[in-house]
Amino acid sequence: MHHQPLLVVLRHRQPSLLVPQLDTLHDLGVRHVEIAWAPGADWIAQCRQLIASFPELRLGAASICSQAALEAVLEAGFSYGVSPILDSGLLARSAAAGFALVPGVMTATEVNRARTLGCPIVKLFPATTVGIGYWRRLRDPLGAPLPFCIAAGGLTPSDVCPWLEAGVDAVALGASLVGGVQGAAEPLRQLLAALPTRP
Repeated sequence: MHHQPLLVVLRHRQPSLLVPQLDTLHDLGVRHVEIAWAPGADWIAQCRQLIASFPELRLGAASICSQAALEAVLEAGFSYGVSPILDSGLLARSAAAGFALVPGVMTATEVNRARTLGCPIVKLFPATTVGIGYWRRLRDPLGAPLPFCIAAGGLTPSDVCPWLEAGVDAVALGASLVGGVQGAAEPLRQLLAALPTRP
């Protein structure tokens, strides 16, 4: 994410039906894609197939809010996961499994707790609720260094560069992609061309 500070989150109860969207994202040059966890007998098998079919994508799992979801994600073989919540039990199980789980935070207390728990990356969620300057305003009161921050929740392609300039490290896009990935292909292409180059 240091090289391409963008994630795209996809949701479907049948992950195998996401293949066209993953093809589009791959062709656009998007590197980081999250598949939202959903209960279902075939979810694990379908996700395994997606991981095997798209080795060039860094596929992670999103919406991990329970031990059951985490176990399914681990069994599916994802390389990382993201949660909208900060849960010490989920973090402990992830650490024991050698799995990178990014917790969700919003308040200063949650950010500090995540830092105390040793989380190098956090998800600021929902980002639009706290506003574009929020993360930078936490720096002086909490003290440096803050974790690497992924802003998520209600952001659109046109928000990505302004939010990066305002101090977050990466931005996640999901439901705000009007018309799905295919419908947002041109805005995503323009965004990828405009993203800051990082070493």
